[in-house]
Amino acid sequence: MNTINSLLLCVFILALTVFGVIRKLNRGRLVKKKRLKLSEIELGSTYGTRATIVQFSTTFCAECRSSKAIVKDVVKELSDISYIELDAESNLDLVRRVDIRSTPTTIFLDKNGYEIARAKGAPKRDQLIKAIQAL
Repeated sequence: MNTINSLLLCVFILALTVFGVIRKLNRGRLVKKKRLKLSEIELGSTYGTRATIVQFSTTFCAECRSSKAIVKDVVKELSDISYIELDAESNLDLVRRVDIRSTPTTIFLDKNGYEIARAKGAPKRDQLIKAIQAL
């Protein structure tokens, strides 16, 4: 009986480890999404002439601060791309509507406000640059 319990515990630990590794690999990865439209009124700002990047974050989130720095650094010299940071706690209705489940979540919008892609977690610099170049 003791051997069976040990084996079950090992299988359980292995399953949790695999789950954790897969989750970590998927954080920050850009995923193409459905054509959800966000209005300028909801965002509280105007769209960029080429694209808009919207980041949902919270004040207590350390990963949000690093993500914000990466996105700002990449878009600082791109005048045709608008960057909007929204506090998830202050915009709960919008958070529910666009299905934000964790922060930071970065949403990429085309020039008309339609969602092109999103990244849960801090987007990686190279993926961010590729996504912007593809717009």
